[in-house]
Amino acid sequence: MSGLIGKKIGMSTVFNAEGEVVPVTVIQVGPCKVVAVRTKEKDGYEAVQLGFGERKEKNLSKPVLGQYKKNNFMPSAVLKEFKFDNSELKVGDEIKADFFAEGEKIKVRGKSKGKGFQGVMRRHGFGGVGGTTHGQSDRLRAPGSIGASSFPSRVFKGQRMAGRMGYENVTVSNLRVVKVLTDQNLILVKGAVPGSINSYVELIKK
Repeated sequence: MSGLIGKKIGMSTVFNAEGEVVPVTVIQVGPCKVVAVRTKEKDGYEAVQLGFGERKEKNLSKPVLGQYKKNNFMPSAVLKEFKFDNSELKVGDEIKADFFAEGEKIKVRGKSKGKGFQGVMRRHGFGGVGGTTHGQSDRLRAPGSIGASSFPSRVFKGQRMAGRMGYENVTVSNLRVVKVLTDQNLILVKGAVPGSINSYVELIKK
């Protein structure tokens, strides 16, 4: 498994060779800088730590900032580790959008859009309690009973209730790279990608 960090720019459409409209997500991929290389001898596993974007020094802890200053790097907005088999990458190398090829399948992982505190109808698709007869004018969107009578006299774990919705890790598989714009470090991926505009995502080769 190997991949890069990207930023979701938005959605658009392109035409394929048959003249059909293809919905695509535009993602800025890199340049991702190699911040650290994990080796089996030193760390017990093999991986490459990549950085993407820029961040102010005042927002970093001293140990993390020292890692950048040791290599004379600008602090990155995002740090992620990826497994690279038989990697020949070194600290300071940059990986750009041409890491991906047109037509290949990838996985995209990101945080879904946050929707705040939601009721059971929005969050779980409950149907409501019925009509407004018999004085139920204020109970249309209520969850209803959550107990279990006198035994076991408690609410079971995992009971579907109102709560925070969204902003969860979501992975979408089998997305196809439609186009790679190397000069702009952009790739066009067929379909929707999790997250809001300008959110960071991980693009993983299958």
